[in-house]
Amino acid sequence: MKGSALGKAIIYAKNQRPYLENYLLDGRCAISNNTAENAIRPFTVGRKNWLFSDTSKGASASAIVYSIVETAKANGLNAYTYLEYLLMYMPDTEWQSDTDLLEDLMPWSMDVQEECKL
Repeated sequence: MKGSALGKAIIYAKNQRPYLENYLLDGRCAISNNTAENAIRPFTVGRKNWLFSDTSKGASASAIVYSIVETAKANGLNAYTYLEYLLMYMPDTEWQSDTDLLEDLMPWSMDVQEECKL
């Protein structure tokens, strides 16, 4: 059994024990990585969909919208409401030349948080 695949797997698991028990040392460590897995799942689904982008500009636009939506979600915002907010306020501001105005449109901005919070 020592040289078999099962034997190698058992030895590997035994050698990894200290790392597998690491979450016991700090209560902030999660016992699983489900949160990280769930955070990247939309990206994996999107990656399959992006194969069908007709042009590089279309793929770039899709990636930008995806990035905006995921950043909104990560900041506790309703992604649809945040996109509406951006489309409503961005055309009327000089955000391209004024970084303060751009900062006001970011998902962590207090105004955006009040307007678009879940």
